[in-house]
Amino acid sequence: MLDTLIDLDSQLLLFFNSFHTPFLDRFMMLFTGRFIWAPMYALILLLFFKKYNPLRAGVFAVMLVAAIALTDQTCATVLRPIFERLRPSNLNNPLSEFVTVVDGYRGGRYGFPSCHAANSFALAIFLSLVVRRRGFTLVIFGWAMLNSYSRMYLGVHYPGDILVGATIGSAYGFICHRLAQLTAMRLIKRRDIDNSDQKLIGRSLAMPETFSSLIPDMTITIRVRDVIVAAAMATTVFIGFTALIYMFL
Repeated sequence: MLDTLIDLDSQLLLFFNSFHTPFLDRFMMLFTGRFIWAPMYALILLLFFKKYNPLRAGVFAVMLVAAIALTDQTCATVLRPIFERLRPSNLNNPLSEFVTVVDGYRGGRYGFPSCHAANSFALAIFLSLVVRRRGFTLVIFGWAMLNSYSRMYLGVHYPGDILVGATIGSAYGFICHRLAQLTAMRLIKRRDIDNSDQKLIGRSLAMPETFSSLIPDMTITIRVRDVIVAAAMATTVFIGFTALIYMFL
């Protein structure tokens, strides 16, 4: 059974790795970069503090960073040394001779599970639970899936690496979002007790179905949502133009 799954994983990888063009080679190399998305990440944190008071913003910003950090460390530090699954692009892997790589990029030694997929889906789950808008959710999950696909396109991860990484990241994203809700709720309750706000104390004794029912302005507004989407789309367009320019150099 395990051999069948491994063989299927290899065949799927070779399929997803087979659509190479000069434009996509450059596009995927740029898209998968960690630092090219730094402005979007910084904007997300900045908007937390711009929109909310320091208490609410701080809790959600810290828990978002914690979700990504825990996801990354679980995959890279805990699981990879246990499973020791060679990347398909690794020269010690017999499959590597059938895998197309770009610019000699082969990644590290082990690749199970994928940190890129895990981190991307942790971010996507967390933000989608905060924003709760269909359009935003489609964009942020589209970004996470394309980021994950780029790893197979580049030949550095199997589909199984991606699937397990995405599952781990989604779990951490959900858990950390829930912890952010509970932590912020407790801190706000404590603050309001100190302020002798009996009305809010009475409301907060029962756990609401959603955090926004206790704190109406907790959900990100359309303006904030649109800015984040615009940042993601602008970065993608920039990557596309850069890839086109590179083709003609």
